Amino acid sequence: MFHTPPESDRPDDELTPEQQRIVAKFRRFSTVSMLVMVLGVAAVMGVIGYRMLRAKPLASGEVTALLPKGAKILATNVSGDVLVVTLDNGGSVEIRTFDVRTLAPAGTLRFAIQP
Repeated sequence: MFHTPPESDRPDDELTPEQQRIVAKFRRFSTVSMLVMVLGVAAVMGVIGYRMLRAKPLASGEVTALLPKGAKILATNVSGDVLVVTLDNGGSVEIRTFDVRTLAPAGTLRFAIQP
């Protein structure tokens, strides 16, 4: 009625020297594998933590950007760390870029019609 393990599977039996070497080799392999995995996870967590601590906070508060008189905003777009504003400035198109983190002006591109 009850299952009894075969004679060779009983835990109270002594292992042969060859079996002991195999068990020791497997334990070393398992230990090295576990250490590599723990070091990999620690490296990934370290990089994530480093980037979170190093990240600059986004600009907060009110910022007023001065536009030329009569200019109209045609479009705005965010691309990566750059805010792009397209303006219609009295019939000519102008693109102004701003740093998203600090909202400081990053550049201006003006378009003119060739004579």
